[in-house]
Amino acid sequence: MPQRAPNLDTLMMSLEMLKRIPRIGKISAPELQRQLSEAGFVRDLRTVQRQLEILSERFDIERDDRSKPYGYAWKSKAQGFSLPNLNEQESVLLSLAEQHLRNLLPASLMRSMQGFFDQARLQLAPQQGARGARAWLDKVRVVSTTQPLLPPKVMPGIFEAVSNALYADHWLDVTYENAARKRVEGRVMPLGLAQQGSRLFLVCRFEGYDDDRTLALHRLRVARDTGLSFERPAGFDLQRFDDEGRFGFGAGKRIELVFRLPKGIALHLLESPVSTDQQVRELPDGRSEFKATVIESQQLRWWLRGFGKDLELRKPARLLEA
Repeated sequence: MPQRAPNLDTLMMSLEMLKRIPRIGKISAPELQRQLSEAGFVRDLRTVQRQLEILSERFDIERDDRSKPYGYAWKSKAQGFSLPNLNEQESVLLSLAEQHLRNLLPASLMRSMQGFFDQARLQLAPQQGARGARAWLDKVRVVSTTQPLLPPKVMPGIFEAVSNALYADHWLDVTYENAARKRVEGRVMPLGLAQQGSRLFLVCRFEGYDDDRTLALHRLRVARDTGLSFERPAGFDLQRFDDEGRFGFGAGKRIELVFRLPKGIALHLLESPVSTDQQVRELPDGRSEFKATVIESQQLRWWLRGFGKDLELRKPARLLEA
């Protein structure tokens, strides 16, 4: 791949710098250097400082030199460059993205976006009598369909190593401790990351094996990005992995499920079917009988047991055996 010309590279870095200089608040040269590095522009601090001085001479950028490190920001009436402006709608989207994608984006990418997130928060700072986009975040919320649980603690550095290795297709050296406190060490190929409720799971393949497994991030005791690249398996598909019920502790086996429930309890299954082929039959005793093709999994068993004595499982009866 041909290398970019030095002047083009400098121009692209300058644009990245201009995008990250805030209109509200300020950013220091060391912080800007870190964000640029995450964006792929690795430069020493002195180079970033020199470029900041050049940009300050040509754009409406002011330097706060009352304390070190110096802070840089767009002047209050700056009109010469449009990239730093975030409107309220863009700020809402960025704020929602920060909240709900924090555990699904590489840590390095989240850090490189920090300047934009900060601007969005400042743009949406509470104001008395706020309306429209500024008040939208107080009007929406994602709520849990189960008993809310606090997320298990993930050891420092684990998520960063895992997400960065997943992003770059690098082998990952891990030490994993299962629920029985048994530890396993190995090198894995990170293939996917999923958030299930309050927990994060890594889909991976151990070196020397061809089956895909899930590792709970809070049970990883060591995770180190080796920097060694691998080629992703052509047959792996995270969507299919999920569709096969693998995150529900299943093996992809489809079964015909038949069960009966009192009509009142069954109402929500008429609104939110178990499967696309779900069939419902009203029984003479007032109950409803459901027939559906589903993935057999431990999660399915937990869900069925949640109905307690109200459930009559017709097929397959073995699902609720001890």
